[in-house]
Amino acid sequence: MRENFEALAKGPANYVPLSPISFLTRTAGVFPDRTALIYGEKRYGWGDVLARCHGVASGLKDRGIAKGDVVSVLLPNIPQMFELHYAVPMAGAVLNTINVRLEPETVAYILDHSDCKILIADTAFAPLVRAAFEILGREIPVIDVADISQDRLGEDFEDLATSGARLDHVLPDDEWHPIALNYTSGTSGRPKGVVYHHRGAYLMSMGTLPAWEVPMHPVYLSVVPMFHCNGWNHPWAMAVQAATCVFTRDPLPALIYKAIADHGVTHFGGAPIVLQMLTDADDKPNVPFDPPINVFTAGAPPPAAILEKTKAMGLKVMQVYGLTETYGHVTQCVWREEWEGLSAAEQADLQARQGVAFPMMEGTIVVDRETGQPVPADGETQGEIVMRGNAVMSGYYKSPEATAEAFKGGWFWSGDAAVVHPHGYIQIKDRLKDVIISGGENISSVEVEGVLYRHPAVAAAAVVAKADEKWGEVPCACVELRAGAELSEAEIDAFCREHLAGFKRPKAYVFCELPKTSTGKIQKFKLRDMVSGA
Repeated sequence: MRENFEALAKGPANYVPLSPISFLTRTAGVFPDRTALIYGEKRYGWGDVLARCHGVASGLKDRGIAKGDVVSVLLPNIPQMFELHYAVPMAGAVLNTINVRLEPETVAYILDHSDCKILIADTAFAPLVRAAFEILGREIPVIDVADISQDRLGEDFEDLATSGARLDHVLPDDEWHPIALNYTSGTSGRPKGVVYHHRGAYLMSMGTLPAWEVPMHPVYLSVVPMFHCNGWNHPWAMAVQAATCVFTRDPLPALIYKAIADHGVTHFGGAPIVLQMLTDADDKPNVPFDPPINVFTAGAPPPAAILEKTKAMGLKVMQVYGLTETYGHVTQCVWREEWEGLSAAEQADLQARQGVAFPMMEGTIVVDRETGQPVPADGETQGEIVMRGNAVMSGYYKSPEATAEAFKGGWFWSGDAAVVHPHGYIQIKDRLKDVIISGGENISSVEVEGVLYRHPAVAAAAVVAKADEKWGEVPCACVELRAGAELSEAEIDAFCREHLAGFKRPKAYVFCELPKTSTGKIQKFKLRDMVSGA
């Protein structure tokens, strides 16, 4: 009878709030002496990491940090940044990792908007912090991480980490409690504060592992900035499998290749710009990696030409897709056996698709913006990607109107235009605001960029709309050349004529260094401003 089921209740024995903190606690208990973190000559076991996180969490509480308080962080990818992904939520606080490449005005805005109570900063960024405080008009207590500089601002992080203090209770009382506050990358306008909860971080991590086929004890190279979607939640996921995490501070090709050679790296993530840097590096290996290294790439649709090159290098790249609002990646281009017999170029074109939903997502579809109905799976009809699931943000911090707009109809609306192919794989055609409408025809800037990237002289490309009296707007190609390469407007236009329909071909070309965010996204709003006066 139904009442017999309804009489069953959840309690301490059968219900514990989901939190990635539990990953660290378990792994440190099972593998306390196994190497967890490598940074230069430094080595930390999983037991060491747990003890240091307890010390930092206890120290934060001793300094007045209470449940729900925001702790901001300005650090590169070094072990202390990894530890703070556990220590801050252990203290009941909310981790706010800030992009270290932002200008002082935006850093000041984030510190103010987030209601930051304590800032933990690498002393190498002391000038940035001081400039932000000056704009803010006040100072915030600072805890220093002195990695490569001794320009002190406050207390020493190591004093907390090595204190030996422990907490009796580290899990949240409610899995819906915020674990992180991340700000959007600011490709246009003021960044928005995106709130993650413990449940989402837990399930995002658990869904990533089978989707990426991560075994026990991988060697993970920390390339994805941990200020970007908390490193796609990989700091939490890697603890589940008792990984060895390797840090280089800066994601330079020479350092990445050295880490791979020295430590036997098996997994890393990176934006397409990172993959391009690796394929272009003068010191890249002469033979492919064997066994292949597993790589997640996301941040922008990767050009098929780059995927083709990375495969030849022995990098097993999986294209994934997501947004800050979805904890990072929530769709993946799962490899299909029927693709095995295709050419390398055909395989790369297929791998450039955004694919299907990760296991922790309940729905990722493409819908008509007017009717809200799914578009046909014909590979042609465009709609907007919408999604729902446990890896969707709680909402925008201090912005109920924007939250309601993003969640209309019970879905999160991504702002990305896409098609669905007959086998169900999603492929992004553009950000909706980036679609170029020329003489009534919709032109995908991503498609045109994919052609430009195939030219051997092109290092990076972005296509934006340029006003035109006859057509309303036309594609304008902004092209960054490889070092030492030469290319004329006539030559690149002739190349585009070979590969694009006439209405899709750029009608103007600008050769310049493309403005990018620290995660490799090209800032098209700056290019639009530039070409509007071109």
